[in-house]
Formats: sequence, structure tokens, C-alpha cells
Amino acid sequence: MPEIPSVTLLHGNDEFAIAEHIEKLCAGLGDPSTADMNIARFDGRAGLDFEALYTAVNAAPFLAPRRVMVLVHPVSAFNSAESRRKLIELLDKAPGTTTIALVEYDELKRDHWLLKWAAQAAPRTAVHVYNLPKRWEMPRRIEAEAKKQSGQIAPDAAARLAERVGEDTRIAAQEITKLLTYVNYERPVNLADVEKVSIVSAQGNVFELVDALGAGDGKKAQRVLHQLLEDEEAFELWGMVIRQFRLLLQAREILDENGSQEEVQKELGLHEYVAGKVTTQARRFSLSALESIYHKLLEIDEAAKTSQVPLDLALDTLIVELTRSR
Repeated sequence: MPEIPSVTLLHGNDEFAIAEHIEKLCAGLGDPSTADMNIARFDGRAGLDFEALYTAVNAAPFLAPRRVMVLVHPVSAFNSAESRRKLIELLDKAPGTTTIALVEYDELKRDHWLLKWAAQAAPRTAVHVYNLPKRWEMPRRIEAEAKKQSGQIAPDAAARLAERVGEDTRIAAQEITKLLTYVNYERPVNLADVEKVSIVSAQGNVFELVDALGAGDGKKAQRVLHQLLEDEEAFELWGMVIRQFRLLLQAREILDENGSQEEVQKELGLHEYVAGKVTTQARRFSLSALESIYHKLLEIDEAAKTSQVPLDLALDTLIVELTRSR
């Protein structure tokens, strides 16, 4: 079994991946009923008590081979030269029975003082960067997560699930667990399984909403909208709608320059399945129509954020306007 580094620095914006790494560090702390007694957590943004931190680092494990100390946002707590010196001295002298995890939920710059220290302190240290995947990377991440959970998911099913969960790796993992349980781990999850079982359908239904708008079907568009509003906060849904029309506008510009679906996929960084949906939808609108819709969305956004009009009412009104003119 590989030796666990004394200090592990985890940074990046994928909180789920970081949490998984910390969970692995905490594995093997003995009896689960006493494991929590060997885990200490501190937040650098919550008025850190250095003496308590010092005690947690230097305490002896209780009925376990080691302890784990997790410090989130160390940069906020140690923001002066003197405080950094104290932290580095504590880390350098930490006993081998304590595993220390330093966590920053943003990627640190290469010349950051923590990264410089970690490089100098190697091999006692390890550094891992965990960032959320790009949109086009998410289907492959989903396929990898399914394999990690001892199952499989078909590429088109992974693309559909990615369309629904966006870049949320935590929700994706939860949905994969649900889907693999549904197929009893006996076969790969297919597209029909995702459509039937996955309740994270907001982004997928945004495609359906845009399809209805493109066809001028106001009744269907309003029905889909109201279904979405039952499951989603209005402002979260609003972000999906704006993102979708931004993609359509960009795709339409590429198509008007004699571009292909493949170019839409490459230029916008989309998975093949999503690029196909976006390209098909973009062809149903003219560039001027999409520019007009996007300007209306920005006007509604400003009005909603200044409490001039409820967002759900504004969305309903927008659907009436768009379908009436088509």
C-alpha cells in the first residue's frame, strides 16, 4: 500500500472531487464509531484558532494508526508573512501520525506561496488540482464515473445525462448510482434508461422548451416551462435558458458562415450529441431572430434582478410573445 503523504494540498473548483479525495484520506481510521474522533476540520474563513489547529495536528490518534486534519481556505487564515511562517513551521514539524489536507476551492497560481512550499517539502507533500470538466468533457467523465462504480453507460446515454446535469459532478455521480441500480448492474445504461429514470431533467427539458418555441407551439412551451418551474428555482432555470440561447446564437453565426455541425461542435466545445441538438435548433431561427430574443432575455434579466417583474411571469410573457410572432 503506497505511503500517504504527510500534507496533501487540494485546489480547484470541483468540490465533489476534492471531497472524494478527503474521504479516501479518512479511510482506514479504524472502527467507524470512533473514526470521527480522529478527524478534525477547520475553516480559515471562520476565525481560525491557531492553538486549536496546533493541538489537532499534534494530538495522538485514538485507537487508530493515524489522524486526519482538514484545513479549508488556509490562504484566508494565513495572509501575512508572519502567519505563513507559523503555518509552514507547523506543517514541517507535524508528526507522521497526522495526515494534513489543505483545501482551496479555486485553482492556485503556479507561483503561489503554498505551491512553492509544497514543492520544497516534497516528497512529504502531494498536490492535486481538481477542476470542473468542460462541457465537452462531461460525457467522458460520466462514462468514467460509471466504470468507477462498477457499471457501464452507453455514449449517447452519457451525453444525454451530461446535457441534464451540466458540469455538476456531484449530481452526475448520484444519478449514475441511481441508473446503475435501475439496471441492476447487469447491462450498460442506455438512452431510454436516462429518459425514464433520471429526474435531473431540467437541462434536457430546456431543449424541449426551445424546440416548442422554434415550432411556434406556445401551449407546449408553456406546459414545459411550468413543469420546469415545479422542479427548479426560477433563477437557476433562467441561467439554463440564457445559456441555451447564447449557444444557439453562436451556432447560427457559424452556420451563416457556411459552417457545419462539426464546426459548431469544435468551436463551442460541445459533445457530438449536444452539438447536433444545438445545430438543429439554431436552423429553426434566423440570426436576427436569435439576436432579438437574446436582447429580450437580457432586458428580462435586468428587470428581474431589480425586482421590477417576477421572473416566472416574465418567462410566461416571453413565450407568448415569441410564439405569437412565429
